Amino acid sequence: MFAQFALHERLLKAVAELNFATPTPVQVAAIPPALEGRDLRVTAQTGSGKTAAFLLPLLNGLMGDPQPRVRVRGLILLPTRELAQQTLKEVERFAQFTFIKSGLVTGGEDFKVQAAMLRKVPDILIATPGRLIEHLNGGKLDLTEVEVLILDEADRMLDMGFSEDVDRITALCAGRRQTLLFSATTGGAALREMATAVLRDPLHLQLNSIGDLSEGTRQQIITADDTLHKERLVQWLLANETYQKALIFTNTRVQADRLSGLLIACQFKVFVLHGEKDQKDRKLAIDRLKQGAVKILVATDVAARGLDVEGLDLVINFDMPRSGDEYVHRVGRTGRAGTQGLAISLICHNDWNLMSSIERYLKQRFERRVIKDLKGSYSGPKKVKASGKAVGVKKKKGDKKTEKAAPKRKPVSRRPRDSAPSALVSQDGLAPLKRKKTEQ
Repeated sequence: MFAQFALHERLLKAVAELNFATPTPVQVAAIPPALEGRDLRVTAQTGSGKTAAFLLPLLNGLMGDPQPRVRVRGLILLPTRELAQQTLKEVERFAQFTFIKSGLVTGGEDFKVQAAMLRKVPDILIATPGRLIEHLNGGKLDLTEVEVLILDEADRMLDMGFSEDVDRITALCAGRRQTLLFSATTGGAALREMATAVLRDPLHLQLNSIGDLSEGTRQQIITADDTLHKERLVQWLLANETYQKALIFTNTRVQADRLSGLLIACQFKVFVLHGEKDQKDRKLAIDRLKQGAVKILVATDVAARGLDVEGLDLVINFDMPRSGDEYVHRVGRTGRAGTQGLAISLICHNDWNLMSSIERYLKQRFERRVIKDLKGSYSGPKKVKASGKAVGVKKKKGDKKTEKAAPKRKPVSRRPRDSAPSALVSQDGLAPLKRKKTEQ
């Protein structure tokens, strides 16, 4: 029960109103030390309830010391506008019985409207780094009195190239008393450097290993001959699998548009989501999927973070993601909060090594599946290394030397048409060369 935490009664009332009965493992682990004011670095899988794990302590701290709103007191940085919008909704739900106000600053929205909101000084500001920097450059924002800084999906912010922006923003929040850093993966050296720079004597909480990130999801691969074969496989899966809602990932916007057009032509109700879509279209796509007006969303990785849709139980990787972390976040859209899901990756010959690397990263082997009606000629490489990658054809060491040593032929001058025929000889003059017949 959430009553075990030392939370303000108004927050507990909101939790009860929202029917939050039992805290998730990440909430049990993170909320008590966060309430004590400790800096935290938390690694927890998507869909584990980590948003509440940092929002409840943040709201509790702001309620304990009511002040007139003069400066922003809590700042939450996130990588995408979809995740930021979702977080704003969660803040409003948990703060419904309080006087705490929140604001949102992301790209794709009217800059002047956001500036007007900032002049009212929200207690909590939820923002993406790029747009926040624009407001800072315009002199519309003061972060000197921020008390709590939260970096959610910090690994993704680094992947998207926000490192310098995050460094600048954290430096402007130098007077903060607490920093919480959350991510779904360990993130590698870059994330360790960020954690070292922004956290003070942090408590490290790793709620899962990499291999457990998609524990509630069955993971399969289906081999395909080419893109056209993949498109036929997607149509078959959408027509024959049992699912409430499906999310199909591509690596490019062009492929997302092509695939969605093909599915619409086949009478599927589909929306497409990628970076070239404006904010209105992106919001419409997500809302329609959540409401059930459409069952299928085709998207690039812009949707891999922050998309929390109830009933999303099928993920198809039309293109294999380029890293293990991206795979984790894609697959994390299904099998959330203990539910079951299915993730299917379509593998051509040029996807095999990526797939093999991700298997090693997760320390697991995906289930191989064959659809008899659409079985292709490609079923994987003929030979694989101990790592699982395909064995490539290597040139012999002497090949390059031989190529370099081979003498270049000198161009042979053509005889004029009106001259008498003469014998053509090779460059070394030892053997006659046969004359090719002139094509008519």
